[in-house]
Amino acid sequence: MATSLLRIPPPQELLRPLAVPERLLLGPGPSNVPSRIQAAGGRQLLGHMHPEVLQVMDEIKAGVQYAFQTQNRLTLAISGTGHCAMEAALLNLLEPGDAVLVAINGIWGQRAADIARRLGANVYEVLKPPGKYFTPQDIEQGLVQHKPLVLFITHGESSTGVLQPLEGLGELCHRHGCLLLVDAVASLGGAPIFMDQQEIDVLYSGSQKVLNAPPGSAPISFSERAREKLLRRKTKPPSFYLDMGWLASYWGCDGEPRRYHHTAPINSFFSLREGLAMLAELGLESSWERHRANCTQLCQGLLDMGLELFVEEEKARLPTITTVRVPEGCDWKDITAFLMDNHGMEIAGGLGPTAGKVLRIGLMGCNSTSANVDRVLRALQDALNRCHRSRL
Repeated sequence: MATSLLRIPPPQELLRPLAVPERLLLGPGPSNVPSRIQAAGGRQLLGHMHPEVLQVMDEIKAGVQYAFQTQNRLTLAISGTGHCAMEAALLNLLEPGDAVLVAINGIWGQRAADIARRLGANVYEVLKPPGKYFTPQDIEQGLVQHKPLVLFITHGESSTGVLQPLEGLGELCHRHGCLLLVDAVASLGGAPIFMDQQEIDVLYSGSQKVLNAPPGSAPISFSERAREKLLRRKTKPPSFYLDMGWLASYWGCDGEPRRYHHTAPINSFFSLREGLAMLAELGLESSWERHRANCTQLCQGLLDMGLELFVEEEKARLPTITTVRVPEGCDWKDITAFLMDNHGMEIAGGLGPTAGKVLRIGLMGCNSTSANVDRVLRALQDALNRCHRSRL
């Protein structure tokens, strides 16, 4: 009789089998997931406080410490994407009225400034045009003028394809009584970063780029300086879910017995653990070199096709995501749709300040191969030939 009360029928689309096409993901992320990581994520679920899961969490922590090159005890993975880690970093560091300096040369600086304003911080900006990076002089000018407690800067600006030099910025910030917060979502594992040596206070990344795991978990680490800032807070962080005090307890970072905080995405942790294991087996330096070599091959191929790279200085090009200007007379949507429909391949258009201006080609983790460079160059040439023909 209960069924007679139903007014909404079972959705017909849910009564059909799930259909997911096979595609080569050469956009700015997510990347393709290797079978080994797929298998890890498909393991049977365990409870979030089971000793086996806590052991996996410890292994993730060790893997993040290796990937970040840090000994920080407050190192863990947020149960959320890179955006979630950005929010966690800012809302734990900042209190209403705190001054924060945000280096903006693309969309991630813009979003960090937005989040900081929502938290009631006093936000100051130092700006560079998309495609350019910040010098220590640029940063020092902002530090002297605004006297911030935190500087936010993006290491791998995926909307513009810029790799930000970090040398000397940590020491510079500390000389001015400021903490250094770095976004490495698009760069971790693909370009050198040394959290402790570069005196970075908070560093975070994501699972779905070079680590080749599904999106949904985000490595993050806090230096002792940053941890002390958390302990000196006058107010509680405005999010319970992202409260680093609770998360530190759940992850066993505070030397105390672990406390339940939330039901973690267990299978995402299995996947992240395996992605970190694959990076450790390959070795950071080998991974950095592979991404550098394949990016160089891609850039040369694009130049040989007569295309214009968006980031002019070779040293400032992000090895994981290459930006190329959309050729005159072509619509970027036509190009990306042609590659998807005819080559089963994703590349992306611009984002934020580069929307409509560039194509973004990602070579990350297992997708960063010489064969994939050749494949995307052939597909892009095919698309451009069709694009120009359609306008004759």
